[in-house]
Amino acid sequence: MRNRFPTLSSYGIGWSANKRIAIVALVVTVLLAIAATVAWLSGSGGGQQDRDHAVPAPANSPASSEAAPKPAAGSGSVLKPPQIAEPVAYAKAAAQMLWSYDTRDTSRDQQLAGMRAWMTEETKYADWASVSGQVPDPVLWSRMADQDQHATGTVTEGHYPGAFKQALAEDPSAITEAYIYVVTVNGKQQIAWKKGGGGAEERAVTLAVQCRPNHDCSLAAIAPSVTQ
Repeated sequence: MRNRFPTLSSYGIGWSANKRIAIVALVVTVLLAIAATVAWLSGSGGGQQDRDHAVPAPANSPASSEAAPKPAAGSGSVLKPPQIAEPVAYAKAAAQMLWSYDTRDTSRDQQLAGMRAWMTEETKYADWASVSGQVPDPVLWSRMADQDQHATGTVTEGHYPGAFKQALAEDPSAITEAYIYVVTVNGKQQIAWKKGGGGAEERAVTLAVQCRPNHDCSLAAIAPSVTQ
């Protein structure tokens, strides 16, 4: 069985229709066509045989539509959002957060609460479903915890996709209403569990990051597919 911690991508939850319309219309209309053509990078590479013994994730999860957890739940070992006002730097930090988890000391509610802290507070642009949908359901999370499953993400690079740069060049003023930037981040996820099991996979994610002038950045959404 192949391990797939859903931040990680395997759920393939897309932007909700109203959020996608708002974001794309304001910033990246061209991404609508691209999103349908590129699947999330599933990764292969080293550790394939060991990963076959890890806990699998289902194709879909009910987590995508659940409400955000209350801050009182705490955030366990989830990385805290940095105070960064530069889109690419923030996206790289967010990707590292998405690719890192530790079921040994973090409950599912804490994982969700920690991820929620990265989101923009502007509900018009925040697609929480695309982020919360990356977390497995309670039963699967419990099974992962039984195996002490944990992962660490590392980032190799981040950049604005060509389609975003082209759209912005064609209409520079489009960014000034929502200030949402599209950033693709590449890196690696190192996964481990009981009895020395583990492996590594290449990862890639395209994020929508909001960075208003004179404000720290925040996460708006995870794109349903990766565009370079």
